[in-house]
Amino acid sequence: MSSSPAPRASFKATLLTGLLTLLPLWLTWVVVKFVFVLLSDASRPWTAPVLVQLAAISPGTFGWLVEPWVQTAIALIATLCVILLSGVMARRVFGQRMLRWFESLIRRIPFANTIYGSARQLLDILQTKPDGTQRVVLVDFPHTEMKSIGFVTRVLKEHGTGRELAAVYVPTTPNPTSGYLEIVPVEKITPTDWTVDQAMSFIISGGAVSPESIPFSPPPAAGPARSI
Repeated sequence: MSSSPAPRASFKATLLTGLLTLLPLWLTWVVVKFVFVLLSDASRPWTAPVLVQLAAISPGTFGWLVEPWVQTAIALIATLCVILLSGVMARRVFGQRMLRWFESLIRRIPFANTIYGSARQLLDILQTKPDGTQRVVLVDFPHTEMKSIGFVTRVLKEHGTGRELAAVYVPTTPNPTSGYLEIVPVEKITPTDWTVDQAMSFIISGGAVSPESIPFSPPPAAGPARSI
């Protein structure tokens, strides 16, 4: 006597429902954990020795400071305080002078100069409104039947022909701080009307947060040359 397929179908449906219920929570946890660990690790090298010294001076009063979760929380708070302080100082004349002095110091250090300058330019580009260039676009990646969201960082000219080429940064999901740099002919790019914030929400959420519609095919070329 064969068993009814109904229990198996019900089990699969219940399992799928559970996965779909937990997936957004898991994705949120992955992103929050990444940011949490990143921020706490930035301050841990100098907060941990201080906490250990305090605990050694008075174990009965400050012994709890050596607990791993306490050190992580204090390191996170310290990093957030530094970020807020940097933001406040950057809005003041004194802070701007300090920032310029720090940047001039960085420019004298080989390799660090390249990393800082490139990161600074990328953030400045993404924070400013595009001037004659659509910032958020779609490109054929990893092949022509698939699209990826990218940010146009610069428009170049092809040597010899003068054809317009776009440097497009394609971030990964759910961590947009890593990604790929693609050089794409302008006519192969599909422009969008998305803002940088909308694109970042789409990337971090794995596509769950998005507008109702999205362009997929590049617009028809209008003449021999076209700007995006």
